[in-house]
Amino acid sequence: MGRYKKGDIVKGTVTGIENYGAFISLKEYYSGLIHISEISYQFVKDVNDFLQIGETIFVEVLEVDDDTCQCKLSIKNIDYRQKTKPFRKRHITETSHGFHTLETMLPLWIEKKLKNKE
Repeated sequence: MGRYKKGDIVKGTVTGIENYGAFISLKEYYSGLIHISEISYQFVKDVNDFLQIGETIFVEVLEVDDDTCQCKLSIKNIDYRQKTKPFRKRHITETSHGFHTLETMLPLWIEKKLKNKE
């Protein structure tokens, strides 16, 4: 059994765009094609109006050929540009000890770990 199955929603990268659709690179050597008919329910004149090369999107797997590692893909039934939660940066504050604790304790921690492995 292969990595992907019909109905999976997976992340991929647009690697090429042609008049008839877009090529998508997936994980583990798999690739796929979103045929122009699977981009939108509306008339699609130009695939470039929907996708750009290098863009990472979500795709729905329609069919999988595990022998050739190729998939037929679609984006017309899903929100292919799902937004992930924004990464919240935490402000790092330096303590009054600074890196002195690390400088002092690191050799001791390393020695302790090496003794535990023996």
